[in-house]
Amino acid sequence: MSDSMANRAWPAPAKLNLMLRITGRRPDGYHTLQTVFQFLDHGDYLYFKVRDDEKIIRATELPGVATDQELTIRAARLLQRVSGTRLGAEITLDKRLPLGGGLGGGSSDAATTLVALNHLWQLGFSEDDLAALGLQLGADVPVFVRGRASWAEGIGEILTPVELPEPWYWVVIPDCQVSTKEVFSDPELTRNSTPITMRDFTSGETRNDCVLVVRGRYPKVSEAMDWLGRGARLTGTGACVYASFPTAEEARVVRLPSGCQAFLARGRNRSPLVDCLRESTGVWPSGKARDFDSRIPRFES
Repeated sequence: MSDSMANRAWPAPAKLNLMLRITGRRPDGYHTLQTVFQFLDHGDYLYFKVRDDEKIIRATELPGVATDQELTIRAARLLQRVSGTRLGAEITLDKRLPLGGGLGGGSSDAATTLVALNHLWQLGFSEDDLAALGLQLGADVPVFVRGRASWAEGIGEILTPVELPEPWYWVVIPDCQVSTKEVFSDPELTRNSTPITMRDFTSGETRNDCVLVVRGRYPKVSEAMDWLGRGARLTGTGACVYASFPTAEEARVVRLPSGCQAFLARGRNRSPLVDCLRESTGVWPSGKARDFDSRIPRFES
């Protein structure tokens, strides 16, 4: 591999849930859902140094997260165990996404670890292989591995790529962390939403069934949604709320309250992680260039 690939920054982008409906609950306790994922051109970055002693080392601490629980470490160890490689890695995480924000930071970090180490260790696993491994780490990991904006069903792992408008988003970060476990265990959570179609979504059905529970439990999230106004939406089950704008110029007119934590980012149908790997190698994990544009439903705003 080239030195540039070994020393480069690997992106782990944020995602937004543009809709989230809870359609049922399985006997094992997992909730079935429908959602739409779109990536942002903003997120964490990871750096990897290949080791020849099989050790997986965390070079940066993540406050409040034990080494054995950090998803980058778990992903690296899982890939190492399944592949049987005798290589290891030192992993440096430049953490920019908030914990508990609903932006998929941990899942994205895990996916980037799988994709990057598959390349750096020269394992040759396919996209399907990596997505299956990712599902063992979390329901959101496969969409980050596959790298396409998607309509998702099941527990979030049944993915259909979609082509969506790519607006600009203000993402506001309230000063709190939302517990997904608490949200999904709340007796007030809607668990029987009627399934909809992709066409319903593009016609304006963008409800998030978690909003009422999150607003009730977390006043700072509720305040952020009130401030953003009519167009405010909650991403996933997390704390972050967002509003979309057709152009960067329109978005930059918005004046955020003093002391408000927020960032402006562009929506992306193709993950920056895909571009990172393809720019350097011209291939995706399948070993050949993927055709991203054929047979993908396309929707206009």
